[in-house]
Amino acid sequence: MTERATYATVYLGAQLSPAESSLDLDWADDAGARTDDHEFAVSTDEPREAYLEIQAFDVAEYGHDVIVNGEPLSGFDIPPNEGWQLWSDTVTGVDLREGTNTLAIARDTDTGDAFAVGTIRVHWKEPVDGDPSTERVDC
Repeated sequence: MTERATYATVYLGAQLSPAESSLDLDWADDAGARTDDHEFAVSTDEPREAYLEIQAFDVAEYGHDVIVNGEPLSGFDIPPNEGWQLWSDTVTGVDLREGTNTLAIARDTDTGDAFAVGTIRVHWKEPVDGDPSTERVDC
């Protein structure tokens, strides 16, 4: 079976922080402890080998969650790093489904961490019938 890699891009532009602490970022909306659900579409009922690329700023603690379709990914999702980072994480413990999916970030409220998330790109492989070079994919 032939497969192709595809993705969806989700812009969060969110700052997650406790009420008494925040970052001075003009590009990020204040999300508090959890962002709203952001929707993205998966074009197959057989997504395989899914992973995320997360653009994050000033993460100081482990324990924050990436939530897909209402469920947190297993393991730790965003490691600490000063300044900007681009982190990859496999989609484990939850399933992508054909059609509309949701994505959110939840801050570990047991910490005083204040950080921001820019763009998340969700990648997966899907089966293709015929010659994949003639297929058009809109992401």
